[in-house]
Amino acid sequence: MQERKSPFQQLDYTLLFFLFVLMCISLVAIYSAATSGQYGVAPSYFVQRQILWFSVGMVLMISAMVIDYDLFKHLSIPLYAVSMILLVATHLFGIEVNGAQRWLGIPGVFTFQPSEFVKIFILISLAHLLFTITRAPRPKTFKSDVIVVAKILGVGLPPFAFILIQPDLGTALVIMAMIAIMILMAGVTFRMIGLLVTLAVSAVAGLVWLHNNAFELFTQVIRPHQLSRIYAWLDPTANIGGEGYQLYHALQGIGAGQLYGSGFTQGVKSQSGVIPELHTDFIFTVIAEEFGFIGATVLMVIYFLLLYRMVLIAFTCNNSFGTYLTAGVVGLLVFQIFQNVGMTIGVVPITGLALPFISYGGSALVTNMLAIGIVLNVNIRTKHYMFGEEE
Repeated sequence: MQERKSPFQQLDYTLLFFLFVLMCISLVAIYSAATSGQYGVAPSYFVQRQILWFSVGMVLMISAMVIDYDLFKHLSIPLYAVSMILLVATHLFGIEVNGAQRWLGIPGVFTFQPSEFVKIFILISLAHLLFTITRAPRPKTFKSDVIVVAKILGVGLPPFAFILIQPDLGTALVIMAMIAIMILMAGVTFRMIGLLVTLAVSAVAGLVWLHNNAFELFTQVIRPHQLSRIYAWLDPTANIGGEGYQLYHALQGIGAGQLYGSGFTQGVKSQSGVIPELHTDFIFTVIAEEFGFIGATVLMVIYFLLLYRMVLIAFTCNNSFGTYLTAGVVGLLVFQIFQNVGMTIGVVPITGLALPFISYGGSALVTNMLAIGIVLNVNIRTKHYMFGEEE
């Protein structure tokens, strides 16, 4: 017997509330970052533009909720084709900024980062592929696992490679994180997981060997600026004048925040203008310095609650395609949060990933809200039964 509910009854208002709180934190942090004076504009300039991007993201989020997510199955191949066209176009005609060719558009008028939208398109394609693979029972054999992993890698690796050569290591790693999530969701054996982990560790060991024994070949894989960031991560104090400058001052600011923080717009490092990209990649520094450990913890708790709501949606969904979509979005956001906060506190190298829903920016913010819209879509269309589940 099915329990009938209207779409508005099944809309997850708790999830929307946490999203709204993150929006408020974003505006406060961006305003404070902009008061440092390093951008040459009034603090309200970035706040107004962020509100505009939130509005655009809200429209796309609602649009993603309106369309029955089952239709995404039929759109997965066209969306994948669009993804590859955008990435090829970026490679051939993209706008280069600071040595990276990641943008399309008209300089000074309108630009966007195709790889941000590609993340969502690839997510839908991988979820549909996994739905197709797991629709029928398959034997739990190593050969079967190899076929499943090969199919997932066949879909995920081409966009990963194109994004990596832009170069955009951060977004490329997001794609790889989604691939890993889908492989785990496919139910492969521990033997296959062990093999993949071994291959990943071997690849890292191979890069270390190349660095020590064939440096010229190593630089063909890891770009010089990426290597400089790794050096800065390993020893920020030895690279203060170079790539370690940003991380060193960010760590100084976070440490100065202590328990309660220095107060809104009162951060010594945040307001000194010495930290580049403070309103985007290093926005967490503003929060940690001006609101202290307590403020940073509150932000992490809100993230946890937001992700927890999405995990619940994935578990309660009785359509495997919806479960894969939601799990993919969770993996997408978890990796971005971990990477951004991790690079700010020196746990992982700097890659330039935005902090979801907090950092100033257009493409990243809009695509993350689009991802939330997909999750809400899944929840709205999940059928609840008093006895049993959907066949």
